[in-house]
Amino acid sequence: MPFLSTPILRVAAVLGIAALAACATTDYHYSQLYGQRYYKTPIDTYPVTIVRVDGKDTVLRPVLVDPGLRRITVQGPPGGADGLGERREFALDVRPCTRYYLVAVRDNRLNSDFEVRVDYQEPIGGCTPPAKS
Repeated sequence: MPFLSTPILRVAAVLGIAALAACATTDYHYSQLYGQRYYKTPIDTYPVTIVRVDGKDTVLRPVLVDPGLRRITVQGPPGGADGLGERREFALDVRPCTRYYLVAVRDNRLNSDFEVRVDYQEPIGGCTPPAKS
């Protein structure tokens, strides 16, 4: 194959095939948590940073979680005299194969106190819920 003669092209071809194979798997069963607003119109909602799920720090975005009752810690937007937003922990009963958009709701922009709310949730296409045991 003359078009795969250079090592860079070979590596690119192998990575492309691996990426396509990963997309073809049918055992994706996670739900996803986003800390951004779905609806942009309400002026009392703000994005949050998802810090922990069940006591474990989160690094990936979106945050992938298994279904069930989860303890989620978020950091809200800065407000008042705080340079960083306050943290809140709350429980969320995560449904299988569902994408959640979490937001902070504040009475006014200067208030540092907030409440966490699910702004929107939607099913994830191509997701297979785990088998019940």
